[in-house]
Amino acid sequence: MVIDTNSDKRDEELDFLRRKMLINIMKKKMYSRSKVTLPKGVIHLNTNNFNQTISKHPIVVVDFWAEWCAPCRAYAPIYEDLAKKYGDKAVFAKINVDENPFIAQKYNVMSIPTTIVYFKGREYRRFIGLSYASIQNLIRIINYLHSKMYPE
Repeated sequence: MVIDTNSDKRDEELDFLRRKMLINIMKKKMYSRSKVTLPKGVIHLNTNNFNQTISKHPIVVVDFWAEWCAPCRAYAPIYEDLAKKYGDKAVFAKINVDENPFIAQKYNVMSIPTTIVYFKGREYRRFIGLSYASIQNLIRIINYLHSKMYPE
């Protein structure tokens, strides 16, 4: 009796590929059903709603700012435009560090403007200051995280 080990290997490989494809299909269905409606525009955070917001939504971009900060004022319209353009992929929020020093201290925000991207409730990436490169990187990260959450 001859045992065909190549056939057994192929069967195992096919089973492995089928399981992998099934898992991917199930993930796509699960994510497409679980997409939540994101708030439109920029929302304002404070000590009371900060943790709830970053844990409720999968991707949250938070701008730490203050009224007296000139770079923060220059960044504000850019941030508003980002919220309009990418608001279907992430929640955009702002928190005033003068009014909420506890949050700024908890997240070690020492300079402003600081933009932190939270993914599934955890800090994913931080941008300090205002530069064209950091804005481009922020856009790339939002697109990457969104594609990771909702694969097509």
